Amino acid sequence: MNTLVPLSDYFDVWINTFLFLVLFTLLHTWVLKINDTKNIAFINIAGYILLVFVIFYIGQRPISGRYFGDMRTYVTYFYDYQMGAEIKGTKDIFFHVFMKASSYAFSVHGFFTLCAMIYILPLVRISKVFFKEYWYYSFFMFLVSYSFYTYGVNGIRNGAAASLFLLGVSFKDKKILMGLCFLAALSFHKTMFLPITAFLITYVYNSPKFYLKGWLLCIPLSLALGSVWIALFANLGFGDDDRLAGYLTTQAEEGTFSQTGFRWDFLFHSAFAVFAGWYFIFKKKFVDSFYNQLLNTYLICNGFWILVINANFSNRFAYLSWFMMAIVIVYPMLKERLFKNHHIMLGKIVFVYFLFTYSMYYLYAG
Repeated sequence: MNTLVPLSDYFDVWINTFLFLVLFTLLHTWVLKINDTKNIAFINIAGYILLVFVIFYIGQRPISGRYFGDMRTYVTYFYDYQMGAEIKGTKDIFFHVFMKASSYAFSVHGFFTLCAMIYILPLVRISKVFFKEYWYYSFFMFLVSYSFYTYGVNGIRNGAAASLFLLGVSFKDKKILMGLCFLAALSFHKTMFLPITAFLITYVYNSPKFYLKGWLLCIPLSLALGSVWIALFANLGFGDDDRLAGYLTTQAEEGTFSQTGFRWDFLFHSAFAVFAGWYFIFKKKFVDSFYNQLLNTYLICNGFWILVINANFSNRFAYLSWFMMAIVIVYPMLKERLFKNHHIMLGKIVFVYFLFTYSMYYLYAG
């Protein structure tokens, strides 16, 4: 267990460590070309060091419900399973089976470290599969995403399920493995029904222009008929689980991150990936059918969130697209040289992307 960092400073240390790393990365892009052998050697070593640090910083955090939200609930489940309790309920069954099996072999901190590995290692794999020796930049973008820390220490099941989805996407040429990863993601958290369905839809129709127009249309539809969409989707339900409907209708608890109303700040944040996709495809003429699938999956999921943005727990829906933002933004930059000073531009994109994470923390929690 990490006892070096006080609980009250745990996120401050995290966010300011990454501020330093982002600024260092930005400086590094000014010094070396992206394909310089010194740069490639450095980012690969740095990537593995960062991987180990992040896994243990998140996985070995002290137990706290105050600072890490749902962590206390998971601890209760874990100790019950250690004492021989039966599997609790039938929802997210695979996660509970995984937790019960882990309780026989690991301490509670070992369990959370294992959860951190499930959450983080798929991000390394998808980055390596698609970007080879430049995987560090993609992995780093995932880590500085606005929602990354929260779903590593609080929404643990949801975060792990999203990473299992990305693991499935990394097997895009091995459909059986992809299907198994998608099934595991659903078994960890049923909310993955939305991104999985959206991704499968892109195999049927994969036009970015169509989905971009649909995303834009969701904004006035939400402003004009927000309560109608909330009621409609709550009544429909999703899959065989009512968790998504519950997020729509449950009254927010005082003090939780669930502010209601039309969240223009989060819409602005969501638009980063939308603008990036539009710019790279239509302005830079970046052609890649798989990138179109990633972008269109994001647009479908984020458009759904916009429709229910006024719900008490709409941030839960936002995460069903936000966990893809990093790869949607960085993918074209690591596939083609699209700018004259390409490495410098990449560093600037990482800096601006992180700036939202940093500023939102000090605006809302500072």
